[in-house]
Amino acid sequence: MNKKSVREMNSVQRRGNSLEAKTIRGLITISICLGIVLLVTGLGLYVYSIGRQYIKDAHYLSHIAASSVAHGTDVLEMSDGVMERYRSLSEEQTNMNGTDEYRELFSEYQRDYDYGMIVKILSQYITFDEVSDVYIAMYDEQTCRLVYIVDPDTAETLYPGEWEEVNRDGMEKFLNYDDNGILYDIDHTAKYGWMCTVGTPLRDDSGRICAFVLVDLTVDELWAGMRTYVTQITLMLLLIVLVLMLITVRKIEKHLVRPINAIADAAQAYVDDRKAGVRGGQHFSKLDIHTGDEIENLSLAMADMEGEMADFIQDLASVTAEKERISTELSVATRIQAAMLPHIFPAFPDRDEFDVYASMDPAKEVGGDFYDYFLVDDDHLCLVMADVSGKGVPAALFMMASKIMIANYAKMGRSPAEILSITNEAICANNKEEMFVTVWIGILEISSGKLIASNAGHEYPILKKDGNFEVYKDHHGMVLGYESGMKYTNYELSFNPGDKLFLYTDGVTEATDGDENLFGMDRMVQALNISSDAAPEEILKNVRKSVDEFVKEAEQFDDLTMLCFEYRSSSRS
Repeated sequence: MNKKSVREMNSVQRRGNSLEAKTIRGLITISICLGIVLLVTGLGLYVYSIGRQYIKDAHYLSHIAASSVAHGTDVLEMSDGVMERYRSLSEEQTNMNGTDEYRELFSEYQRDYDYGMIVKILSQYITFDEVSDVYIAMYDEQTCRLVYIVDPDTAETLYPGEWEEVNRDGMEKFLNYDDNGILYDIDHTAKYGWMCTVGTPLRDDSGRICAFVLVDLTVDELWAGMRTYVTQITLMLLLIVLVLMLITVRKIEKHLVRPINAIADAAQAYVDDRKAGVRGGQHFSKLDIHTGDEIENLSLAMADMEGEMADFIQDLASVTAEKERISTELSVATRIQAAMLPHIFPAFPDRDEFDVYASMDPAKEVGGDFYDYFLVDDDHLCLVMADVSGKGVPAALFMMASKIMIANYAKMGRSPAEILSITNEAICANNKEEMFVTVWIGILEISSGKLIASNAGHEYPILKKDGNFEVYKDHHGMVLGYESGMKYTNYELSFNPGDKLFLYTDGVTEATDGDENLFGMDRMVQALNISSDAAPEEILKNVRKSVDEFVKEAEQFDDLTMLCFEYRSSSRS
């Protein structure tokens, strides 16, 4: 059957087949389909990205908290003590869980100094909006219970020895963790509803898990956010459909095709003149459009735009110049920071008793890591490796101030522990931004090979003695800038010809690949031992090559700083 022509249609048919009606029907259909696709896609991306980010943030939080309590307290001994006491109780005693009589069985741990320090440290990390609780606990595999060691939650504090029933699958997942990837478990509990628990194990020197630093995320908040998201998107889509239909109807009623074509022709004429180098022409101001709606406003705005385009181009040039100026200043800042660090190698060409090589690759234009080495006198060499909290220009400024203070105090003949104590006091005296810096410092007596060192919350040094590099787990003091009055201790290392020392920041061990796996300590030691007898420069190149091969195309999120020192002889040739 042949379709009727417009002339053969009655008024109702004409209106139903008009451009206006077709546009409205098509717009409604497309909007509904597009809205459903966007809603489903957006919801899926929202759940994945938000959930992933929550877990990643909680993993980072638990890792930092674990490092803080492990370096600042004897949490392993306390954990072993609480678990030993718990396992010695009878079934009748454990069933008293939550009572004052039960808590009295573990009261000695609440009075312990380390308990108070751990509560103080963990309380600082519990202020995150998405975090329900940050605490230390250990799983008892025999009873399938989570036994609390330290819980700083003031709303519902669980004291040492108190326990809760847990899912066995989740418990075994934590107890069998092999340090690969992020450790977390999502489970529904009768008491808290849906919860995501993220953890970092606390291990003793043998690698045995003594406890976990656990971070709880309330999954119900994520679900609530999803409901809000769906409601907002649905309302937004309905609003968009309504607005688009109204605009379309207005345009069709006012015969939009000709006005729009006129504006398009004027715009093309303007572009042609710009290409031909003709300026000052009048195109939009000659339009004769009187629709009385947005189209007329558009024509007037285009006329105004034509007159103001020269000013816009001039402003754009100014903005571009300002951007180039900022970029130039950042480049200068990068060069200034690089110049602040020793960067000429060989470092001491007239000294054959030792060799040293270092490198620093910032995550941004400027970074917060720094290293330093200098002769205190003819027989003493000072080595420094440090990592400032944060990144960018603030971290770089804090880094420069810290570096200068450490170098000045070292040249006064102070011991490493004294240098750290004095520097900590100076930083804490005016630290409104609450930044901090981890520092490892050592002073070598070149003639004897004896090195006196001290560690303020920095990574463990790596030593090469008897052929291979191995981690040396030294005593950690608190980071500089955390609290005044902190004391630091010295320790001694003895170097023989051929021995090496490798220092680094956490940007090496925490380099992350595309699957968010960490480079880790084991891979770093393997890279060092690729050619452990090589010169310090070659050793650093081996480590950097291994890191690059591991992360591949993943973005560098932290400064990557390394230093290698080799002791060659006890006397000058």
